[in-house]
Amino acid sequence: MKESLLDIVCCPLDKHDLELDVTEREEGEDGEIIAGTLTCTDCGETYPIEDGIPNLLPPDMRE
Repeated sequence: MKESLLDIVCCPLDKHDLELDVTEREEGEDGEIIAGTLTCTDCGETYPIEDGIPNLLPPDMRE
């Protein structure tokens, strides 16, 4: 996932901004995010980033 994606994604539950927490990133200055979480700044719901793909499904629809 490119960090610039944060400019266009929002929490699917309440449409507020998401805060990024990176746990793994590709090497290089503009390395894509491989793993981490996106957390809603309002409701606090978290969305995982796995293998570079953010899972923005509501919690009850995951897995």
